[in-house]
Amino acid sequence: KRRCFMGIGRKKAMVTGECVACGCCEGKCPLNAVEVYKGVIAKVDTGRCVGCGRCADHCPAQVIFICGQEAVS
Repeated sequence: KRRCFMGIGRKKAMVTGECVACGCCEGKCPLNAVEVYKGVIAKVDTGRCVGCGRCADHCPAQVIFICGQEAVS
């Protein structure tokens, strides 16, 4: 699994510009936070995304990353 950590905050998925809009990630998110936008690129609703990584796990192009980390209390 690819993961990137960019500061403290809630985890979320990020799609890079190399997305080929294959749709393999759609329907894998339990919160429906990922959709292919206009047949061009997968987009993540960061308000819904909890960073579970299911979309990234199903991306054959490996262009979806989980960014952020849990806040330390």
